[in-house]
Amino acid sequence: MAQLAPEANPFATDPGDELPVGLQLSWRLRALIATGRLAAGERLPSFRRLSEWAGVNVNTVRAVYAGLEDEGLVDSRQGQGTFVAEGIEAAVQLEEIAIEALRRARDAGLSPRELVIVASACAGMPGAPEEEPPAPRVDLPDPGEESEAIEVRQELRRQIARLEAELSAYPRDLPAGMPTAPRRAAAHVAGVEELERTRDTLIAQLSEAQQAAERRARQAGRARAREASPLEQAMGWWRRKS
Repeated sequence: MAQLAPEANPFATDPGDELPVGLQLSWRLRALIATGRLAAGERLPSFRRLSEWAGVNVNTVRAVYAGLEDEGLVDSRQGQGTFVAEGIEAAVQLEEIAIEALRRARDAGLSPRELVIVASACAGMPGAPEEEPPAPRVDLPDPGEESEAIEVRQELRRQIARLEAELSAYPRDLPAGMPTAPRRAAAHVAGVEELERTRDTLIAQLSEAQQAAERRARQAGRARAREASPLEQAMGWWRRKS
């Protein structure tokens, strides 16, 4: 009689990994809490049970729980156990964003670990996206103000730069065959009409790319609805073992 393959343990840590086992375990619990897979008020496993799941010392689990409590993510209740703290605001979209980033990295033949390292490094450096105000939508100056032609050109160039930056976030969503913004030699001084055409072309490209990305996201969402996500699978394993 064929034997079923053993079910993968989503909480098993790897002592050979460069990340300490305590940090591996802490990140998994944080991910479950941050995405709402572990809801506010839900009880965490006992020190001993989680140490068996993770293959670590009980003191390691105790230290992990203490760290989560210091961050306000869990509460310890004397004689009752450890619970997800009340008032935690989950961001369910975090899981979808992470899975999509991992999928894109794999499609490009890149290491998921390198993606995590680069994202973490960028987040801690000056100029990280969250430290910058959101790019404003295109706000055209009054074209009738001919006396401010220089300012108009400068504003159009700023708009073009913003649009090009936004468009760079959709490398695989730009439909083939779309017209591209005209490119000129560096010595060429573009007039207002030419800059407006360039801007309008980029707006059209960005709109098409955003719509293509939304369609792809909806298709991926439907596929994911039929297939449990990694964190969902982890919680299913958790429920069965508890």
